[in-house]
Amino acid sequence: MTTTAGHLIGYARVSTDDQEAQLQHDALTVAGCARIFTDKASGKNTDRAELTAALDYLRPGDTLCVWKLDRFARSLIDLVTLVDSLAARGVGFKVLTGALASIDPNTPDGRLMLQVVGAMAEFERSLIKDRTRAGLDAARAQGRMGGRPAVMDADKLAAAKARRAKGESVTAIAKALGVSRATLYRALGDNE
Repeated sequence: MTTTAGHLIGYARVSTDDQEAQLQHDALTVAGCARIFTDKASGKNTDRAELTAALDYLRPGDTLCVWKLDRFARSLIDLVTLVDSLAARGVGFKVLTGALASIDPNTPDGRLMLQVVGAMAEFERSLIKDRTRAGLDAARAQGRMGGRPAVMDADKLAAAKARRAKGESVTAIAKALGVSRATLYRALGDNE
């Protein structure tokens, strides 16, 4: 889907406060971006306020421009989802360097390439899920359980109940036992 002429809007992201976004800003400015939104957040962080602001700012006919794909999406599935949502709103997408830089996802060929990449990402994700499930099943068969170890053992629970019976506050008990108040509430609620 080709969009009508609009503004080129830039998005930049650096992972830490120690990193500098100037390289990305320079490239986006040279590309002609009218406005640039910048996040300082890890790619794993789903709360990227400036990306949200950029997505809200975009209007039909605009194009979102990023320096590299890894600055925009956390995974290939995330990329496909974001680009699909942009296309549905009549917003283009452009990558300046790296993977997909020469591909326009707003053309039929670019769309096909993005869908192939997305299908591969979904396939990889399902393989990872299958391997994880098989590993957990094998561990259970050997008597091992996955997950985090319990924070509240029987001794801590007994101590918590005794202190609570004496009228001590949950905050004081949690601090003394080295657990969170939520953990203590759950343990006391489940065993009282």
